[in-house]
Amino acid sequence: MKALVYHGPGKKAWEERPRPRIKEDEDAIVRVVKTTICGTDLHILKGDVADVEEGRVLGHEGIGVIEEVGSGVRSFKKGDRVLISCITSDGSCEFCKRGMYSHCEHGGWILGHTIDGTQAEYVRIPYADTSLYKIPQGMSEDATVMLSDVFPTAFECGVLNGQIKPGDTVGIVGAGPIGLAALLTAKFYSPARMIVMDVDEGRLAVARELGATDTFVSRGADVVERVMELTGAGGVDVAIEAVGTPATFRICESIIAPGGHIANIGVFGEPVDLHMEKLWSRNITLTTRLVDTVTTPMLLKSVQSGALHPESLVTHHFRLDEIMKAYDTFSRAREERALKVVLENR
Repeated sequence: MKALVYHGPGKKAWEERPRPRIKEDEDAIVRVVKTTICGTDLHILKGDVADVEEGRVLGHEGIGVIEEVGSGVRSFKKGDRVLISCITSDGSCEFCKRGMYSHCEHGGWILGHTIDGTQAEYVRIPYADTSLYKIPQGMSEDATVMLSDVFPTAFECGVLNGQIKPGDTVGIVGAGPIGLAALLTAKFYSPARMIVMDVDEGRLAVARELGATDTFVSRGADVVERVMELTGAGGVDVAIEAVGTPATFRICESIIAPGGHIANIGVFGEPVDLHMEKLWSRNITLTTRLVDTVTTPMLLKSVQSGALHPESLVTHHFRLDEIMKAYDTFSRAREERALKVVLENR
């Protein structure tokens, strides 16, 4: 088969690899139909994720068709159309019993990380019964592939951790795919105002199309002043950090209202300052989380009912064998006006 292979920082290749085989009774082999590229993949290619070994097939998102199942798989059979979760769960360890699939003792984030991933023609999925989801008949493929990672991540780490309530004012710092997915899923809880901040006016235009009530270009301290002016100096009830830089975290600290929630989604590669001298008396809750994908079944139903349209974040389509071009487009997202790119293997 062909696959996108990591060969060390800054090096990747679309090359021949052996097709995966069943290793354990709980495995399934899936023929990938569609996959996508995540910002985490770019972090890997920069060398930011040291435990990704050279020779690893990248990718942790996708949909496909089951080619083969191990003798221990009970819920799936050959020919089933499935959503591949970015998080692998054995379903039985202590963390899985607590709904913390991201910390599964035998799984977690392993696809494209510690085992070969989904940016390939075929992929092996361990613990298939608890790591795959059947795709409802007639459901959009583009919508479904967005539920592998970006939407459960935004919903769980941003919206649920932020405890958004009807009537809240929500500030989302970052209008990339994660921030926009948080915007779309925050609507489930009827906030009164959703303020989105980003350095890219093009992404802010998309945010407005998707329901943002207010958008600001976030350069310097001016964005804090504008948010405080908009909220009558009160600040926002929920601040969602969707970038992962010290500057964007400072914005969240500066705009949060007393009793508010700062919900971090962004992946941080460097320390940030926590200004406890300002926050200690303000009843602020700060949360962090790695996606557990416990909400995937609910999100599938929301898409099926027409309440959620994840496909609205898809801006580019490529054939799977155009993956080098797709990476180039995704890595130059601002110039290419790219949000999510979908790669199709037919």
